[in-house]
Amino acid sequence: MAGRPPDNGQRPETHQGSDTEQRGGPAQTKAQTNAQAMAQTIMTAAETVAQGDDGRLCSPSATRNAGAIGEALFRLLAGRTGTLIEIGSGTGQHAASIAPGLPSICWLPTEYREAQLASIVAWCAQAGASNVRQPRRLDAAADWASDLAVDGTLAAMSPIAAVFASNVIHIAPWRVAEGLITGAGKVLAAGGMLLLYGPYREGGRHTGEGNARFDATLKARDPDWGVRDLEAVANLARTAGFGAPAITRMPANNLLLAFTRL
Repeated sequence: MAGRPPDNGQRPETHQGSDTEQRGGPAQTKAQTNAQAMAQTIMTAAETVAQGDDGRLCSPSATRNAGAIGEALFRLLAGRTGTLIEIGSGTGQHAASIAPGLPSICWLPTEYREAQLASIVAWCAQAGASNVRQPRRLDAAADWASDLAVDGTLAAMSPIAAVFASNVIHIAPWRVAEGLITGAGKVLAAGGMLLLYGPYREGGRHTGEGNARFDATLKARDPDWGVRDLEAVANLARTAGFGAPAITRMPANNLLLAFTRL
């Protein structure tokens, strides 16, 4: 799985007051460090569970944040037509709940693991999301833009209006952020939007104590993970042909960054 986000559905978010806070969390021994205890809590909250017998997986985080993310996307994408490529669609709950509110947008979910791909299909079928395409297997750290071009996906779904990722780049190696953003720069024409949701550091500092603790637990689990610096992400986007981000401040100290392709 090196270079790919974990396969636990939608990614966990900041702990304190966040989408992933676990009420009545697991028992903790005095021998555990604070970081270990926090990591255990986040892992429990982030677990996906089967919902029904149709292949759907349920992520508590996605259940909680879909409404706020949807409202922001409705505003940012109002009046746009074309295809939205979602990178790291997880369980498929975002596609199923948000896509119907964007009827002029064709939503293409992508994931790496087969269980998530099956869950995406089941969620969208259950929701009757007619503007969601069959999900595609995709490795965000690879040259996915070229893969989509070679097999004709880009030509068939042109124009690409947006590339969207929720809770991906902080729970994955930095090369995933590089692959995601570089690929977005290749598939989007001028005016297209790159939309990245999650927690960020600003000016080298965390925006809340919960984010700082969350960052520590991520790095304890894997030193290549961590809450990213907004400025580093913006610099990477600039090298891929994007302007400065428009920032929407979201619940639980998360941000939705909207980069426009120049």
